Amino acid sequence: MSTVNYIKNGMLAVILGFSASASWAQNMDAAEFVDEATAKGIAEIEAAKLAIEQGQNPEIKSFAERMIEDHTEMNQKLKELAQEKQLEVSDDATLMDQAKAMILEMRDGEGFDDHYASNQVNAHEQTIELFENASKNLTDEDLKQLATDNLETLREHLAKAKELESQIEAE
Repeated sequence: MSTVNYIKNGMLAVILGFSASASWAQNMDAAEFVDEATAKGIAEIEAAKLAIEQGQNPEIKSFAERMIEDHTEMNQKLKELAQEKQLEVSDDATLMDQAKAMILEMRDGEGFDDHYASNQVNAHEQTIELFENASKNLTDEDLKQLATDNLETLREHLAKAKELESQIEAE
């Protein structure tokens, strides 16, 4: 992958809100976790929808379908728990617009699959970091458990994203 593509993928990760802060490592606030986690989920879902529309590789499309299913389920659980605890859930339409715009800007025909796979590696590495920190540092036991329960799924996503990235780069 060229330096320009690495820069573009890095910019996409930032725009999609996937940058994890070192401050998460201590005194994680339940509302902040719910907001960050749901925002990441929304971005995953929107990116996956575009991958289904714009992707060329059938495995990318299949992976994107799983991202929609898993992240929709994860967000639903987060939303239900947040409502029980009277926490606000992120519904940031601006984030979705930014995600769509950046992905569309980055794609250039067959290169979309490569960009999507690379972004999924970056996104899941940082989402795993967020959920690991939540599983260790949240004081709310229900949210802490939700974070712990979803780590295996997120790690599976990362492994598949890395596999797809390698396959596409080898083509």
